Amino acid sequence: MTIKRWMPPLMLVAGMLAGANASAQKFDGLAATPQMGWNSWNKFACNIDEKLIRETADAMVKLGLKDAGYEYVNIDDCWHGERDKDGNIAPNAQRFPSGMKALADYVHGKGLKLGIYSDVGATTCGHHPGSRGHEYQDALTYARWGIDYVKYDWCDSKGLSAAGAYATMRDAIHSAGRPMVFSMCEWGESKPWEWAKDVGHSWRTTGDIYACWDCEVNHGSWSSLGVLRILDKQAGLRVFSGPGHWNDMDMLEVGMGMTEDEDRAHLSIWSMMDSPLILGNDLRSMPESTRKILTNRAVLSINQDKLGVQAWRFLNEGPLEYWAKPLANGEWAFMVLNRGAQAVKLGYDWRQHDVSDDLSNRAIDLSKGGYKWRDAWTGKQGDTSKPLEFNIAAHSVVLLRLTKG
Repeated sequence: MTIKRWMPPLMLVAGMLAGANASAQKFDGLAATPQMGWNSWNKFACNIDEKLIRETADAMVKLGLKDAGYEYVNIDDCWHGERDKDGNIAPNAQRFPSGMKALADYVHGKGLKLGIYSDVGATTCGHHPGSRGHEYQDALTYARWGIDYVKYDWCDSKGLSAAGAYATMRDAIHSAGRPMVFSMCEWGESKPWEWAKDVGHSWRTTGDIYACWDCEVNHGSWSSLGVLRILDKQAGLRVFSGPGHWNDMDMLEVGMGMTEDEDRAHLSIWSMMDSPLILGNDLRSMPESTRKILTNRAVLSINQDKLGVQAWRFLNEGPLEYWAKPLANGEWAFMVLNRGAQAVKLGYDWRQHDVSDDLSNRAIDLSKGGYKWRDAWTGKQGDTSKPLEFNIAAHSVVLLRLTKG
């Protein structure tokens, strides 16, 4: 069934115009905590089909990822076929022979949600049909298919205003009537954190990620960035993040070639920073060690904390960085990051440093009362009456949850 068959073209145009005037908002109540899910791009790029998506949904359930909180199965670029004579987009018939509605039904049947990808331009980054000039039409199509999440890219955007282009698709999604998370992939070029709170549920703050600890890979007209390079670009952005509007540090590279210490640090950093947690590895063949990292409830609960306050760095000591994040119920998350290439012996006296946060109006004064702590990765426990002593491996973290004793 095409849009033309269930809505005559003149009615469709009238609906678009009415929606443009009446739908200047995004769907509220979505992404109250950062989105958790999986995306096809990092591992598979354009080599995707409905079999992969179905098997990934199966794996998310079977391997405990759904139970850990991951809920979105997101199809990235290259799913597209052509537009028909009326401009309606269809999936590639060879790769998605059952169609997107059937695929969404399958994913929904697993208790999961389906996401899709488009672009502000006439063509996507993979040179497939983008949504420029078809925003309302595409949003209606996605709603009819049962889509729950839209990732919207910034390729082929010459001559466009980012604020205007993303607001147009926001309005189109709202007009279509189906709640969909709107994930803005604008690469941070126009500082979307300054204007997009009422437009998207999350916005990319940098260019694309790369599976390395601290590198920049030049691709000619753009570069991809390692974990630390992306972290360093978050300075000053925490004031813009909160429930329903998150700073997106790009998809996770856990299980994509870094060391296990680097993978644990990567997930810890993204969790402390309230970034969406969107997996990018092949879930069907990942080793048990990767599965255990990705399903660590103690770490994920820091990312999914309902207070929704992004962490900040309050102390530097050589290669060690100290980060704090206020949590709901008077708790705190505390991370020590070893950026360096050598293991470091940590000796931290809790009483030497007051930690206060003007953003959340929260403070932790350890000279007046102790806290118990628990290591999110090892389960080790202690309290703040004694100095914190750890050996931190290179490119690793200590991640603690502090509870009033």
